[in-house]
Amino acid sequence: MAVSFTCTTCSTLSREALFELDRDIDVHTASLAHSRERAVAGVAHGPIQLGQEVTWRAWHFGVPLRMTSRITQMDAPHRFVDEQVKGPFASFRHVHDFDSSAGVTTMTDHVEFTAPCGLVGRIVEKLVLARYLRRLIETRNRHLVGTTRA
Repeated sequence: MAVSFTCTTCSTLSREALFELDRDIDVHTASLAHSRERAVAGVAHGPIQLGQEVTWRAWHFGVPLRMTSRITQMDAPHRFVDEQVKGPFASFRHVHDFDSSAGVTTMTDHVEFTAPCGLVGRIVEKLVLARYLRRLIETRNRHLVGTTRA
């Protein structure tokens, strides 16, 4: 059974600027430097596009992990979706939505994932992984809205 959560972040950056930053591999890497996350295959720098893949290597829970994601949907500058094609999850889907009104851009992250390993995985995904992933996305989003280069 999949676990899902939503994070909402507001910014004074334009929808277009925030959309570009959210797809930028270099910005992503900088935002998660604490986990030593870096692109090791596929798109390694700049904004990722529809149909393109990136393979990430990072340290989480003291373990080196690799995950390959593909951009499966894109409606610039309103939405894009990345999905795991290879990696530690049984499934992982991240929808990035952008809305703008009265000078404020709202970025909404919808994450749905399923951990591997049957019943043990289900317990871990609810008690540990969902909270951990939410914090990662919140950290990343704080970095995004504080970035002014776009």
